[in-house]
Amino acid sequence: MAATHKFYFSIAYADTDAGGIVYHGRYIEIAERARMQWLHGIDLPAGDLGFVVRKLAIKYLHPLRLGQDFVVESRIEKIGAASMQISQKFVKDETVCAILNINVAYLGADMRPKRIPDSILAALR
Repeated sequence: MAATHKFYFSIAYADTDAGGIVYHGRYIEIAERARMQWLHGIDLPAGDLGFVVRKLAIKYLHPLRLGQDFVVESRIEKIGAASMQISQKFVKDETVCAILNINVAYLGADMRPKRIPDSILAALR
């Protein structure tokens, strides 16, 4: 399996609600940025759409607050023929603050599931 990818992030005012706590929907946006950085530089075959989120579940454990620094640790948990299960942990000072479990499908140009190309699997490993 692939190594854990780390994405470092600092909480800005725009990420928080009126109480200075990270708004629950921002976790999804930050997780997406982490996945995009992780996959940056992996070339898709011409026309393929690539990975799309099929299912997402979030477990909030400890709030993140304005001005805090943390890391999103992304890891592939399972690879199927045309899909992957990914976990993303939001970690601050060794405390897991949230866990996202994501199922992504690989889509070809026709917007149908397609076997993940070997070149992408090699780059992820």
